[in-house]
Amino acid sequence: MGRVDGKVALITGAARGQGRSHAVRLAGEGADIIAVDRCRQLETVRYPMATPADLAETARLVEQQGRRVLAREADVRDLPRLREVVAEGLAGFGRLDIVVANAGIGVIAPVWEITEDEWRDMFDVNLTGVWKTVTATVPALIEQGEGGSIILTSSLSGLIAEPNLAHYTAAKHGVNGLMKVLAQELAPHFIRVNSVNPCTVDTPMIQNETIKDLFNGGRQGATEADFRAVATELNALPLPWIDAADVSNAVVHLACDESRYVTGIVHVIDAGAQSPAKVPGRTSFARSPEHDDLRLERIPK
Repeated sequence: MGRVDGKVALITGAARGQGRSHAVRLAGEGADIIAVDRCRQLETVRYPMATPADLAETARLVEQQGRRVLAREADVRDLPRLREVVAEGLAGFGRLDIVVANAGIGVIAPVWEITEDEWRDMFDVNLTGVWKTVTATVPALIEQGEGGSIILTSSLSGLIAEPNLAHYTAAKHGVNGLMKVLAQELAPHFIRVNSVNPCTVDTPMIQNETIKDLFNGGRQGATEADFRAVATELNALPLPWIDAADVSNAVVHLACDESRYVTGIVHVIDAGAQSPAKVPGRTSFARSPEHDDLRLERIPK
């Protein structure tokens, strides 16, 4: 018997990374899945984003768990489209119990070099997209009248200052603020709202050539070993990053009845990265004067 048997979960950013991990894990615990992803590149994002093939693979992995899946391309910035997918999911599955607002992007730059487009896209996806996901799903949860669990993906950056990630940090702080308000507003309906706040997660958002070269001082051809050595310095535990499965463990806990009285919490999975001994020396990044490349710097202790 699974921990979420008979429930239906909607997950954004489900084509790969954390979203795929959450979808497969929740399916393994008995849930049917509504998997949502944009599946197209954003011009302001420097790493390759998910594709329709990635979303199809998530669907295949969910079905491999013996669960039903509705996989649809939808941009979290598009509220009417999200509502269409929710309506289709309700028509097909008959209910909705769990919402994981996970879709997000990351772009690195000093605050004064962030372009207007980069700032807009970051907030539109990472914060407004979370709000639109909630807006599209909450009416169904309330009407159903059986409670529910909403889990917002924030970040360690939603709790501390992350140099050269001002727009990302501000948006993720906003996600935690939104979560706390939603937890209060939805409590009378027994709909619980919490956030997960991981440190660096081993997903395509960080495992790409741009980020590897960045951690190698901007030199091309960096290996994963180069990246691993520097990334390990960010965490108190001697590891460079956590696995998406580590975040999925928290998502399942917050989605199931084990946490039935847990709402309004910031759930941290950070490998000790908030340790006071570590924060002053966290890695910093800056663009070159030409604004094309990035270089690695250190924050003085």
